[in-house]
Amino acid sequence: MSASTASRAPLSQLSLALLLGALAMFGPFAIDSMFPAFGQIEREFAVSAAAMQQTIAVYMLAYGTASVLHGPISDAYGRRSVLLIGIAVFMLASVGCALSTSLPQLLFFRALQGVSSGVGIIVGRAIVRDLREGPDAQRLMSQISMIFTIAPAIAPMIGGWILGWGRWPMIFWFLVVFAALLWLVVALILPESHPREARVPVSLHSLCSSSTGMLRNRSFLLLSLTATFNFSALFLYISSAPAFVMDLLHMNEQQFGWFFAPTIGGMATGAFISGRTAGKVPPQRMVRIGFTVCLLATLSSLAYALVAETVVYPWAVLPLMFNSMGIAIVFPIVTLAVIDLYPRQRGGASSMQTFISLMINAGIAGLVSPLVSHSPVWLAATAVLCCLTAITFWRVFNRHGHAPLHTPAATEVAELEPLDRL
Repeated sequence: MSASTASRAPLSQLSLALLLGALAMFGPFAIDSMFPAFGQIEREFAVSAAAMQQTIAVYMLAYGTASVLHGPISDAYGRRSVLLIGIAVFMLASVGCALSTSLPQLLFFRALQGVSSGVGIIVGRAIVRDLREGPDAQRLMSQISMIFTIAPAIAPMIGGWILGWGRWPMIFWFLVVFAALLWLVVALILPESHPREARVPVSLHSLCSSSTGMLRNRSFLLLSLTATFNFSALFLYISSAPAFVMDLLHMNEQQFGWFFAPTIGGMATGAFISGRTAGKVPPQRMVRIGFTVCLLATLSSLAYALVAETVVYPWAVLPLMFNSMGIAIVFPIVTLAVIDLYPRQRGGASSMQTFISLMINAGIAGLVSPLVSHSPVWLAATAVLCCLTAITFWRVFNRHGHAPLHTPAATEVAELEPLDRL
């Protein structure tokens, strides 16, 4: 079957959402499943907690750097083949992590995991816009988000359960099995959504040109920074989870789910709301609602941290649940707006948005988190700052009179008009 023929036989809405949601799970699984094992790895390798934090930073730096390539390559050679290669590399990298005998070895294979794991979410977003338009695309993206949000909740629980009957390498063997199963599903049932006649050749020159052009596009940069800092308010807590859960909330390795489950429940609720309101409530209004929820939640977390002598469960986690709900309301709308700026380079746009997000969040994981994770007040104050930064970028985007979201005017401007320059 040719690529164009395959693209005329898409999966059902539910099957597509389940598969693309599973592909997006690589990142959370690779990060969150090993959180409960931090203490065990520290003792075995005789390293500090700060050194272990670099397993997240290295992973995300590699993830962000490689994300520049995944989308443009899929624009040139098709979505399916790029997915298959990326999943295979992730599987081999997970084997390397499981067999590591020192922190430098683990960091190397964590970087290789990061290089490959972004392929799922980046190419998956491009597939959404290959197959759906307008409110239908928002609904599918919201459904994927609902499925995707399960990963951060179950990954640390799975890691904790594995540690209950085995050592930390078993967590990475679990990732090997997960990748192998997903590779088989993609190989057997996923059709190609990007036919040959729609493909855009890629070269080093074109890659550099398109990437720098996107970074100089005012609309693209403002929307990407909006999405990034909106999520960073929550990612700060995710990257600080070992310290937040075990040091501040005084829980053990098997209780990470008590932190992640409410947070992911909030994300699933927000994604459901976003999907249900698609085509009924103007996107701009939904973004304002989502940001209002985020700001109130982060301010509530800061207020609690300031008045409480010792933060305790569930009061320290409840504001995070509402913050994640607001994030999930905003995320599908802003993400689709970014991709819609480049209708013929959806993979490239998805890549550059992910690159910006990962570079900033790598800094949060490697630099900011170690500085503030010891204090609930500093954690909450930093989250408020991230939220206010996202709102500021969004207000600047709207103040410049850009076209409404999800309209032909919005999707054509980046390719038909000269790039806005900062």
